[in-house]
Amino acid sequence: MQSNEQNLKFKVAYDGSIYFGSQKQPDKHTVEDELLKAFKRLNIKTKIVFSGRTDRGVHASGQIFNAFIPKHWDDLKKLKKVLNHQLDPSVKILHISHVDENFHSRFSAKRRTYRYLLTTKETNPFNQKYITYEENIDVETIKKAIKEFVGVHDFKYFHKTGSDKELTKREIYEVDFYKYKDIYVIKFVANSYLRSQIRLMVGALLAISNKKLTIEELKEQLALKKHNFKTPASANGLYLAKITY
Repeated sequence: MQSNEQNLKFKVAYDGSIYFGSQKQPDKHTVEDELLKAFKRLNIKTKIVFSGRTDRGVHASGQIFNAFIPKHWDDLKKLKKVLNHQLDPSVKILHISHVDENFHSRFSAKRRTYRYLLTTKETNPFNQKYITYEENIDVETIKKAIKEFVGVHDFKYFHKTGSDKELTKREIYEVDFYKYKDIYVIKFVANSYLRSQIRLMVGALLAISNKKLTIEELKEQLALKKHNFKTPASANGLYLAKITY
C-alpha cells in the first residue's frame, strides 16, 4: 500500500445470471470486470480481492472484496453513490468501510455462508434465474440428511473434477433447512468450500428427497467408500450470503 492509499472493504450484491462468475477470465464478462470498469471511470486504478470466487450463474447478496483506493476518496457514502451510478444495475455496492491495511477479504475470512433457494411452485420468466424449481420436496428427509455434512470431511467426491485443489478436507460448522413463505432455503456455513461443492451437496440432498439416493449412500460418499452421486444442482438457486471476519 502506498502512503496516499487506504484499504477499503466493500460489501456487494450481484445477479450472477449474466456473468461468467466473479473473477476475471480471458474473453469472459465477469463481476470483477464490471467493478473494475466502474473504478476506471472514476479514474481509480486498483486491484480487487474477493472473499472467494463464485461460479457462472451463482448470485451474491453479501460478497466482500477489498481494494486500495486513493485517500482523497474520504467520503465513503459519496464513493458508494458514484460507484453505483457507474455500475450496471446487476451489481450494487451495499456498504463501504475502512479496514486495516493488513485486511485481506479472502485470507481474513473466518466463515462463509451460502443459501440455496428452492420452490415447488413452477417458475416463470421473472424468477427462473434466481430460484430452482423442484416438483416435490421431502422436508423431513432433507432435514435428516443435511446433518451428515456437519463437521470435518474429505469432500473429494463433492467437488468439480479438474479443480486444482490438493487438500479437499473442509469443515462445515452449521447447516439448516427451512421454509420462508413459499421458498425453501438450504443453508451452509463453513470455513471455505471446494469448487461446485455446495451445488453437489444440494444435488445429493435433492436426490435423497426424490428417492434416487439414500442417506446410507451419502454416508458412503462422504467416507470416500463409493462415488454414488455426481450431478450438481443448477447454479441459479445459489447465493453467497455472508462472510464473517
